[in-house]
Amino acid sequence: MSSDESGDESTRKNPESPEDPVEKISQSLEQKLSLDDTDPDGQSNVKVLETVDLKGLIKHWKNGGFKKIVTMVGAGISTSAGIPDFRSKGTGLYNNLQKYKLPYPTAIFEVSFFIGNPKPFFSLAKELYPGRFKPTPCHYFIKLLNEKKLLLRHYTQNIDTLERIAGVPDEKLVEAHGTFYTSHCIARKCKQEYSKEWMKEKIFKDVVPKCDKCNTLVKPDIVFFGESLPEKFYTLPPEDFKECDLLIIMGTSLEVQPFASLIHLVNEKCVRLLINREIVGKAPDAYLDYDGLNFDSPTNYRDIALLGDCDDGVKTLISELGLTDEFEKLVNEQSEQLSNEQSTSEKVTDESAKKHSHDGKL
Repeated sequence: MSSDESGDESTRKNPESPEDPVEKISQSLEQKLSLDDTDPDGQSNVKVLETVDLKGLIKHWKNGGFKKIVTMVGAGISTSAGIPDFRSKGTGLYNNLQKYKLPYPTAIFEVSFFIGNPKPFFSLAKELYPGRFKPTPCHYFIKLLNEKKLLLRHYTQNIDTLERIAGVPDEKLVEAHGTFYTSHCIARKCKQEYSKEWMKEKIFKDVVPKCDKCNTLVKPDIVFFGESLPEKFYTLPPEDFKECDLLIIMGTSLEVQPFASLIHLVNEKCVRLLINREIVGKAPDAYLDYDGLNFDSPTNYRDIALLGDCDDGVKTLISELGLTDEFEKLVNEQSEQLSNEQSTSEKVTDESAKKHSHDGKL
């Protein structure tokens, strides 16, 4: 289940964080304004790439110019896995929620609605539950970056856990809108944690999950409207984006805040590559109208767009880098491992179902 839009608020605040994240980002931008290396006419004196295009990026990469890559992604990297995004006309998730008889589409991700009527959410969760879908080339590309010791951090708006399934380690992940990987009792005095296996068993038995300790609702750790983002989102970006030398943005509208504002936090020498179906994040539309992706400007020295389906863009990048054989080997190994794990899981599930069936006859 992907969520480029599941946290679709103009801003979010974390009451447990000492600073408002939007204020923190604003302060970073103000500091950046005073540090930009520009001449009196506003022309940048920074030169990173020989040519500001894919050819220049590939040459710089092959010469060892990128050592700390940060990736930022949205629902577009998971649509080829069969998971709908949220807002595409006709196929988006919000267009297909009529059967749940919601007062309005986004109610399914509101805590107040969930507490009073959790069944629609868990019905949708069963339909789109992680584990029913396989990683895409984009997910395996991120895994490949990590294997080659190039991935500094991966920031995702998605809640489908496909990065984890592809083998990206937890310490490299910032799941900005939460995850199905863990769940918690919603009672403030309890907060008992539950595993993804526990939650999956409940959902696939069509049972509304209740806490074993206090019988209160248990909710997957995905971020609903009005909830705090994970602590990692507040603590890691300042250093990550300061160190980053290549920012790869894939499959996102760059409209959901505060996630979209991360593109502004990179240092002035960081190259930014957009792999997407359309241009997004340009300066006139960018948060605070400052330092958006600057593809068409004569002053552009670092922003490159590779337009089309994300999978195709990633394959082009891999091919140009001469990594096709290595990438295909990784995909085959991971796919085989997933198949073995799935077979084991299905066997355990079948045995459990037979046991429950037998117990019911006693």
